[in-house]
Amino acid sequence: MLKGKRVFVSGGAGVIGLELVSKLTDAGATIFVGDLKPRPNHWPISIRYRQGDLNEITKEELLEFDPEYFFHLAATFERSEESYEFWGENERHNVSLSHHLMDCLRDCGSLERVVFASSYLIYNPELYQFDQPAASATSLSELAPIYPRNLCGTAKLMHEIELRFLEQLSTGHYTTASARIYRVYGKNSRDIISRWIQALLNDETIQVYRKEGMFDYIYANDVAEGLLRLAISEASGVVNLGNGHARKVEEVLNLLRTHFPNLKMVEGNSDIPYEASQADMTRFESLTGWRPTRQIEDTIPELITHYRNVEGTLLQPAETGSVLITSVSKKVPLLKCVMKGIQKLGKSFPVVGGDSNPNAIGRYFTDSFWLMPRLDQMNFEQLLATCKEQNIKYIIPTRDGELRFFANYKQELQRKGIFIMISDPEAIEVCLDKLKFYRRGLELGFAVIPTEEQLDNLKSSSFVVKERYGAGSESIGLNLQFAEALNHAQTLEQPIFQPYITGIEVSIDVYVQKSGECKAVVARKRELVVNGESQITTTFRDEVLEQQCAEFAEKLGLYGHAVFQVMIDQDGGHHFIECNSRFGGASRLSVEAGLDSFYWFLLEAEGNDLNQYPFIRPAKEKRLVRYTEDLIQ
Repeated sequence: MLKGKRVFVSGGAGVIGLELVSKLTDAGATIFVGDLKPRPNHWPISIRYRQGDLNEITKEELLEFDPEYFFHLAATFERSEESYEFWGENERHNVSLSHHLMDCLRDCGSLERVVFASSYLIYNPELYQFDQPAASATSLSELAPIYPRNLCGTAKLMHEIELRFLEQLSTGHYTTASARIYRVYGKNSRDIISRWIQALLNDETIQVYRKEGMFDYIYANDVAEGLLRLAISEASGVVNLGNGHARKVEEVLNLLRTHFPNLKMVEGNSDIPYEASQADMTRFESLTGWRPTRQIEDTIPELITHYRNVEGTLLQPAETGSVLITSVSKKVPLLKCVMKGIQKLGKSFPVVGGDSNPNAIGRYFTDSFWLMPRLDQMNFEQLLATCKEQNIKYIIPTRDGELRFFANYKQELQRKGIFIMISDPEAIEVCLDKLKFYRRGLELGFAVIPTEEQLDNLKSSSFVVKERYGAGSESIGLNLQFAEALNHAQTLEQPIFQPYITGIEVSIDVYVQKSGECKAVVARKRELVVNGESQITTTFRDEVLEQQCAEFAEKLGLYGHAVFQVMIDQDGGHHFIECNSRFGGASRLSVEAGLDSFYWFLLEAEGNDLNQYPFIRPAKEKRLVRYTEDLIQ
């Protein structure tokens, strides 16, 4: 029934998600998965994947996929006792996430079915937790009294009610089912059975608490099967999903002892209650005609084989690193944009701000500050030492004057595991030199504004005079007559001349991925420019110009973010002025329009294929208005 269906799975790289995605693949579904974890290596390329925090996914991204089925598995939880720090985690990755995803999808015209991975933690714990070991497990039906026993259970109940609300108001547009899942265990999990098996394979002593407790252990593969069967059933509302047969912790230990005769364990003291719970699977079976049949004695051998074949431990935290943003100056919008990209990736990378000015405003918007030496006083070994000291894994240069320095060390730093969002030296050199840019653009067949060192070489009634290198916006001379142009040139260090063209100047942001293919282009009108930077700028569409910029960026060999300056004349003709091979002062607007440079850079640095992440441009054009704002600390 799911063959050819478009299915979105949140948390699809988790313990249950891996099993579910495998089943969906076998069923012939078209799959889109979102998860904080990296993409599983064994998945076929046909599965579309989005690594990152799904709180940051946009409505446009989801509606572009246009899902018919939605399995919501993504969640965060802690075993037994929730910590003080879990307060914020629960709010963001349980409460807010669930609400956000359905807020994006509630008006999705294609959506037929929503299946939510809820939890038995919603039921009143007084029904199944005791001060003394229980003689038998309490069988909990869907009608059992509810009183969530912790924050996670409360978040699950909240979303169950949200789904009920939406289903009632969707007038049959889509239906929802909430599976109250019991104690899941499986491959690549942090569940107690998996942790014990890994410890025993390493000949370690395991820690045991309350071995008289009874739990309804359900294998992750069976959970996935149950969720699939719910999806194609007529089930609506709350449905239990467990094994239906509680087992004592002591039974699990005895089963493990048959595989590990030398099992060593230590019984610890604990003040947590004795649990004795199991799912009443009557309603589930009546709705689907199925219930799990495998027991822990059937699945433990499979888990042992799996963990024997896994190198190292699965419990080590993922390696993290810092992001260095150089020449932070007062580039607060850029800093916020980088932090948004980090947040979107779902990482906790600290941001290090670097600048040679100890009073740089940007330092107050970073996690730490590096008072950088002048580049002519710093060599590669000093840079590498600082990167190691501050655990810097990613570098984003932001000033023209430092691009050559970092481009020259790009490959060497990458061999050390440090990635820079910068083009190769040859492309940087062309972009920094306006005369070289003109000559190279002419060679490649693009309409570049003629640029000469001698005014006599140009045929025009009026001229533009500017510095050959750098931005030079303050020293530029516009619409000058021949004599005026010569006089203005005397005030510059290395002047160049261009014909003055009447029209409007626009900026075009591009992002070129590692493959050399231009991933995205966003054009914007510069409606108010102060000191060379746009204070008011608005996006617009010009498919011919966008295609030209994409081709030009690729042929120049650019990488990462770059900004073309183009003059559109009165007849609609395009004339390339220059290219800045870095993030621009108002480029944040293009990020908001879908050109997600810093998120994409971090994804590529983490080894992701950007072809899995489509460029989705909002239908409505966006405007950026720059203004002064105070920071109160």
